[in-house]
Amino acid sequence: MKMNTLYAAVSGAFLLGAATLAPAQTGGNPPAGSSVTNPVKNAKTAMSADYRAEKDRIEADAKAAKEKCKSMKDNAKDVCNAEAKGQEKVAKAELENKRKGTPHSAQEVEKAKADATYDVAKEKCEDQKGAAQHDCKKQAKADHKAALAAAKGKTVATADTTKTTTTTKSTTSTNPSGYSSSTGGAASTPPSATNAGASSTGTAKSDQNKTGK
Repeated sequence: MKMNTLYAAVSGAFLLGAATLAPAQTGGNPPAGSSVTNPVKNAKTAMSADYRAEKDRIEADAKAAKEKCKSMKDNAKDVCNAEAKGQEKVAKAELENKRKGTPHSAQEVEKAKADATYDVAKEKCEDQKGAAQHDCKKQAKADHKAALAAAKGKTVATADTTKTTTTTKSTTSTNPSGYSSSTGGAASTPPSATNAGASSTGTAKSDQNKTGK
């Protein structure tokens, strides 16, 4: 009987330890801008009829655009397909940004635009030959890199602005009078109290002069 009790206690401790370690092993920091770090404002939107209808419309437009490319030839056909794919990616990124409304989703829109422009530019460079084509692709790559950097900077600036606005509102709510505390921790005296003190001092001096006379 004692052995059974001891075995049950040891088994329980082992299972408890395994359950504790499991989250640590499978967890870790979620990626920046994910649904964990930036919760979706309205998760039900993804299941709404309007969202699905908009997504279906985007895919239908992309299919129609690609269909038009079939009648083209050579590099013009490749450029047409690149444009159709790019427009679809940008439209879907904008739809997701509308649903999520996070800095990360906004950056994804800018990234999709930069990628689409780059893909089309590369295809257009194929119309050139030799050194001209090489320089064309090099410039397209540089423009793409600059566009991605600009998108990242734009997103950071938006996040900082939001953070500053929130902090300002919090400070105003905490100290509505607008007067800051002094270094020593005591609250500074508002102008009305200072003027009142000065008026009292002036009255006292006037009474002393009258007494002296």
